[in-house]
This record gives sequence, C-alpha cells and structure tokens, in this order.
Amino acid sequence: MAQELQIPNNGATVKVRSPWAVALLPFITLGIYLFVWWYRVNRELRDYGRAKGYDLGQNPGNSLLALIPGFILLGIPPLVSYWRGTKRVQGAAKVAGVSPLSGWVALILYLVISPAFFAYLQVSLNEVWRKEWGLSPGQLPSAQASQMPPRLDEPATPAEQG
Repeated sequence: MAQELQIPNNGATVKVRSPWAVALLPFITLGIYLFVWWYRVNRELRDYGRAKGYDLGQNPGNSLLALIPGFILLGIPPLVSYWRGTKRVQGAAKVAGVSPLSGWVALILYLVISPAFFAYLQVSLNEVWRKEWGLSPGQLPSAQASQMPPRLDEPATPAEQG
C-alpha cells in the first residue's frame, strides 16, 4: 500500500510505493497502471525539484505522451522518456543525499526484464522519500510524519523557534 507524504511550500505529495506493485500491476491492468505510475512519478519529481530549487523535470504530461503516441510513431520517444526519467531519479537521489541508482543496472534491467526496471526506479525513489522524511529503510510514514521536516541546513522559521 502506498503512503502519501506532503511536500511543504507547494502542497504537492509524493508516495512511498511497493516496488512489487509497480512491477506487477501493469500486467493486471493491461499496461494502464504503467502510464499512471509514470505520470505520477514524473509529477512527484517535478514538485520535489521545485521545492528544493532543482530542475527535476518540467512537464510530466510530455513524459507520458512520449510513451503512447511516441511509441506508435517511432518507438524512440519512450526510450528517451525512460532515460530522462532515470536521470531525474538519479538527480533526486543526489539532492536527498542518497546514493543514486546505477544507470547501467537500469539499462540492463530495462532490456532484459522491464518490470524489474520500473521496480528499481521505485526502490530508489522510496529511498529518497524515506531520507527526506527521516524514516529508516522499510519504515512506513505515520500520519504525523506526513509533512517534510525542515532540513538541518535551513534556518528555522519564527513559528518553529518558539
């Protein structure tokens, strides 16, 4: 089950999702879940990047459109979308201070077992979200931890000071 966490300063949310669900739900839903997941992941990365002052994507709709009409037209746009999405996940990991996923492992998984590629991306994103919310690996966020805590390197706001 996915747990939502709210990004402060912009009201957007991110989700800690099960990598098993990301890998297997596209089979159950005849591929529809993959499109929904890809849009949401790219939206989360964009919103997270904006909150942190980094460019982690601008238009999740374009990332999604590269999959559907892009595949029908040439077959190349989905590959570019997945490559850029992987780079965004690596960028989010660097921003959060988590070791980024390996691009080579991602490429091999995509070519050999593509459901494992999507699960691999989700595992990396889950690490980013857990790091940002101060959760230990495997720990699910509680209702009190639904908002991102202030970073130690950021000054406290007047409300937080007293």
